[in-house]
Amino acid sequence: MKKPKWVIEKEKARRAEDARSVWLFGLHAVRDALLNPAREKLRLVMTKNAAQKLGDAIAAAGITPEIADPRKFPVPLDPGSVHQGAALEVKPLDWGTIGERCLAREGETARVLLLDRVSDPHNVGAILRSAEVFGARAVIAPQRHSAPETGALAKAASGALERQPYLRVRNLAAAIGELQDMGYLVLGLAGEAEESLAGAVRAAGERPLAFVLGAEGPGLREKTRASCDRLVRIPAAGDFGSLNVSNAAAVSLYEAVRERTG
Repeated sequence: MKKPKWVIEKEKARRAEDARSVWLFGLHAVRDALLNPAREKLRLVMTKNAAQKLGDAIAAAGITPEIADPRKFPVPLDPGSVHQGAALEVKPLDWGTIGERCLAREGETARVLLLDRVSDPHNVGAILRSAEVFGARAVIAPQRHSAPETGALAKAASGALERQPYLRVRNLAAAIGELQDMGYLVLGLAGEAEESLAGAVRAAGERPLAFVLGAEGPGLREKTRASCDRLVRIPAAGDFGSLNVSNAAAVSLYEAVRERTG
């Protein structure tokens, strides 16, 4: 029996994803990846100077680096990438499912971030750092129209990519529904909303919280808005405008932590 076209395309996409590798670069990002036992490491290219600086991490990873001339660094990076003499080819991390990562345990005040088409790797990297600092269970983003796992994202995350689950899903609205079924209150950040972030967090009591943030400019898509339990805003003192999405993520997580810890 001939397979349907959609099944064939899905299998092709899975094979392509399995074959994909990522080049991480920069001393900090490479060190953290080397020290992450869950990271599959394929090839390490370094200058002699960088190898000396990361000697402990190289030994812990059990990988032999290729020593390269800094003037002819043999790695396919973008011209503007500041690699600091260190680059590591890896497989993307497999963080598992939403159910595995986000199920709130009894007595736990779980927090999750969802990103609606946030495609700038620097913003997503900063969001991963905030998520790790404030103890979020995961950062969730759609597979399309969002920042993939890349060297630029890893460098911006400054090590958080190796620690903070970054889940890429096919459908963000479905992910929101799954979190709601798990007991999460889902708050969408929107500048025109009447309810304040602080008020909604306070009213949530002990429920786990999920914050949904949209790309700068377009904000949340209509389907995403409709999927949220409430729309909330971060109050501003003047008419300047909205916060950068990474700052809004940090404020949301801080508000949740502050309210729950007093």
